[in-house]
Amino acid sequence: MSGLSKGHKRIAEYILANYEKCAFLTAAKLGEVVGVSESTAVRFPAALGFSGYPEFQKALEDILQEKIHSFDRIDVLNSHMTTNMVVNNVMSMDARKIEHTLKSFDTASFDMAVEDIMAAESVYIIGARSCEPLAEFFGYYLRLVKKNVQVVKTGNTNELFEQMMYIGEGDVAIGISFPRYSMRTLKAMEFANNRKARVIAITDSVHSPMNMYSSCNLFARSDMASIVDSLVAPMSLINALIVSICLKNSEQVVENIEKINTFVDNFEYSGNDEINMLDENVVNELRKCMDNAAIDDEK
Repeated sequence: MSGLSKGHKRIAEYILANYEKCAFLTAAKLGEVVGVSESTAVRFPAALGFSGYPEFQKALEDILQEKIHSFDRIDVLNSHMTTNMVVNNVMSMDARKIEHTLKSFDTASFDMAVEDIMAAESVYIIGARSCEPLAEFFGYYLRLVKKNVQVVKTGNTNELFEQMMYIGEGDVAIGISFPRYSMRTLKAMEFANNRKARVIAITDSVHSPMNMYSSCNLFARSDMASIVDSLVAPMSLINALIVSICLKNSEQVVENIEKINTFVDNFEYSGNDEINMLDENVVNELRKCMDNAAIDDEK
């Protein structure tokens, strides 16, 4: 620690002994805990060669990600963070994930994905476990543009491949998976690739196994804030895909939305989705009574 000021040495010693806490501390809070000024804490990362406190904190997050298991993170959070600290740090980390995704954004791959999806005869979207909501979200809005969009259910392996039975050349499969990667999603992408469909991977990095069978890769940062997978950046990336596709098909989108509104207006009901069989039986009995009365009148 030679070359560090007295205040910086105190910070370094504290971090070495308590790195799991420091990953979640702001510069002001770190200074308060160690007993130095906020400005001293802010300048400390520069003394170590970091560009600033955010980069330094990110390095601590990476260490924490590697060193402790997900269930241990509960104790870290509960032991050292107030409610405001949890909210501020989780949202700040999510914002940094979007910034990181944007910095490494590959425009060519993104444009290729948009063109592939637009040109596809059918689109199959696969997302397992925590990625299932991403697949559902993508599929819901993509149906505003395209007819043949299927969100593949991944709960059962046999059912998964049954849903993809007819995939082939001219179709697109979109596999969404982040650590901990889904083997079912990977196998579905392999199946699509073997059937000569275009395969798009939405995953976290070039090291992801999801890239093995894909012809187009889109990357979004995803880490655990605690025991929860942070999928803010992947959701933002998917949102950008949807908007880009809709803008290129704006007339079709408007037409489809107008059709939906017309259907809703024509088939609108009170809101009670239950068909009351008793009421229907009463109506039938009334009809019988009316028929009998008509027969009596004729007599």
